Amino acid sequence: MKRHILIVSVLVGLTPFSRASDVNPPGATPANNSAVDSNDALEFLAAESIGDLAAPGAVVATNVSTKKAVWESSVSLGVTATAGNVNSALATGNFRTHKKTLLDEWNLGMDAAYGEVSSVKNNETLHGFAQYNHLFSERWYGYVRGDALHDGIADVAYRFTFSPGAGYYFIKDAETSLAGEVGPAILYEKLDDEYHDYPALRLAERFEHKFDGHARLWQNVEFLPPFTDPRAFLVNAEVGVDTPLSKHLSLQTYVQDNYANRPAAGRKDNDAKLVSALAYKF
Repeated sequence: MKRHILIVSVLVGLTPFSRASDVNPPGATPANNSAVDSNDALEFLAAESIGDLAAPGAVVATNVSTKKAVWESSVSLGVTATAGNVNSALATGNFRTHKKTLLDEWNLGMDAAYGEVSSVKNNETLHGFAQYNHLFSERWYGYVRGDALHDGIADVAYRFTFSPGAGYYFIKDAETSLAGEVGPAILYEKLDDEYHDYPALRLAERFEHKFDGHARLWQNVEFLPPFTDPRAFLVNAEVGVDTPLSKHLSLQTYVQDNYANRPAAGRKDNDAKLVSALAYKF
């Protein structure tokens, strides 16, 4: 309290000098350019006094810096097992991470599945992808994408896909996004112990919707017809729902479908799996 009374007294005492210093003959130059203007002193003391008198917990206005974009990631794990007339087990794992700024978007992911029925392997897949988007406007963007796939049951030792192209957001808001992509692609694969590489066209669509910031629905599909033989096309699709259980935990249920119009000899053309997994977000 004594300090506050002293500050107020100093302010009152300096007021006449402040007014006198403001009155100068036209064209007059201050005697000492290095001297601190009494008005500056008044503003400094007043600011200090106000800061001292502010109530505890009061918020003082400051410049708010722009929020930096961060990576948003999730890891999920699902296990299904049966015993009795048929013994079976299926384990799935999934990792996703993405980051978005005003001009750039990064999406990376990896998923794997392994299953057996009566000690006979019926599922063995490993897939990973990375995609970078650069926005030229609010809706138009260019992208570069790479995919890698191993499917032991479909006799795909490996399949690498690389594709640059262009994309467009048909819908883009806080709750819903719908984008289409098109571009050339090059595929390298070892299928049925044979090596292939061929150019193809990539057509893709991505959709996502958030329900009041809680549950999330997503769906994506890509179509890859080779330029040399369009009938040997590939289709990869996924649709799923993410239901939050807490701030960091959620339940994910999704269907993955991979279709090859010309599969390896003795293999079926379609592989689909339904997955239910617990996901941790960070």
